[in-house]
Amino acid sequence: MPKVDDIQKIQKLNQQLADLKSGNEVEARKMKAVLSTAQQKAIKDKWNAQLKLRDEVKARTKEQQQAAGYKSKREVQIEVYEEAINDLNPIKAFEQKLLDLEVRQMRIYMDSISEALKEGKTNEQAKSIANNNLIRAGLARMDRQRVNQHLNKRDKEVFELEEQLKKQLGIKDIHDEDET
Repeated sequence: MPKVDDIQKIQKLNQQLADLKSGNEVEARKMKAVLSTAQQKAIKDKWNAQLKLRDEVKARTKEQQQAAGYKSKREVQIEVYEEAINDLNPIKAFEQKLLDLEVRQMRIYMDSISEALKEGKTNEQAKSIANNNLIRAGLARMDRQRVNQHLNKRDKEVFELEEQLKKQLGIKDIHDEDET
């Protein structure tokens, strides 16, 4: 099963929280996929505390139950989900994803250049090979040449949205530093 990064985790937590609030059940396997073991244990512990409270304090009406602090299992789950969402930092997750992407780009570029130079290629040939490998990996070229100008409408909108987010959050790309 592929590893879920923090951005995907935040999206899944929000979706599952919305499902819980709307009254839909969330499968246990979906909860295990996005909640840490500590958060899963927190749900069990809080629910066990509720069961213990129900044994100690007998409440027959809704008003008595509210006054005693009774919570349904869904309310306990919602509480833990909200805590989990508050614990994750979407800006930090986005910055980490950008950093991972840049590291991957540099690793592919440097590995390709060193491999080409070992084969006896010139510097220009090695750079060209490295840039081609970046394109194959779906990454931007280091020499800033634009490739794939035939992007569809959705891709253009996504790239524009990413640029707006980077400007709003004040995140600089390694390519932005070269321009200044």
